[in-house]
Amino acid sequence: MKANIGLSDKNSKEIAGVLNKILADEYLLYTKTRNYHWNIEGSNFTEMHLFYESQYNTIDEAIDEVAERVRQIGHYAQGRLKDFIKQSQLVEQEYSTDQKTQIQNLLDDHEAIIRFLRLHIDVFTSKYKDAGNADFVTGLMERHEKMAWFLRSYLK
Repeated sequence: MKANIGLSDKNSKEIAGVLNKILADEYLLYTKTRNYHWNIEGSNFTEMHLFYESQYNTIDEAIDEVAERVRQIGHYAQGRLKDFIKQSQLVEQEYSTDQKTQIQNLLDDHEAIIRFLRLHIDVFTSKYKDAGNADFVTGLMERHEKMAWFLRSYLK
């Protein structure tokens, strides 16, 4: 059944497209963070293993929320890996067990997502007249800003 929530069909479809791009980024970042959790080495192994776990759990929540948001506006959330890879702005790096490299890679990805979300707050509000999704991506951006801050603190 079509959602009758005050968004035009055209705007709703375009918003779902943006949300699916966000979903792709979230999924790639989740996978990368999970990989680093599995492959961290060093004298602070336990600390970093738990740190990465807390980060991927936060991202996992975001993945579910973004996918459900797509469904709430009447569209389908993508769920195939090939779609995620095609739509994501993030890139996979070679495997690394070096903590500094891992943290920098994750920080770069969080900051790329933050910039994309920040841009779309205004797009959702002005172009699509959708304060709900503008608010949603604002909250998502704030989560990524906090995770980026934590990662940045390890690079000092």
